[in-house]
Amino acid sequence: MGTEYLIDTNVIIGYLDGKIENNGMVFMHPIIDNIPNISVINKIEILRFNQTDNDYKTLLDFVKSSNVFSLTEDIVERTISICRINKIKLPDAIIAATAITNNLTLITRNTADFKKIANLEILNPWDIS
Repeated sequence: MGTEYLIDTNVIIGYLDGKIENNGMVFMHPIIDNIPNISVINKIEILRFNQTDNDYKTLLDFVKSSNVFSLTEDIVERTISICRINKIKLPDAIIAATAITNNLTLITRNTADFKKIANLEILNPWDIS
């Protein structure tokens, strides 16, 4: 079995809006077509804003078709550790901790904030050539 992934909010929105470069979209199709993995933080981030009913339904359908990782004690402890070592926003620390705890590669466009976190593998679909 190949690498499994956790998809960050910026990639979810970029994919659903068709704004990822062509090679990145091709890379993302089988990940999205399978059961996508997201953090509870990603769920909150994509559903919290007012959108048209159609946009909200699209996002809600995506969330419902995803495997949403909740906060566990292991994720909480790893988040605390990440925050004590790195200057990072709490939501990003939770997303990173979720990926690390579940042995997932994080797919994100926000590589600058995540690249300094030990044991976190990241991939930017906008950089796939």
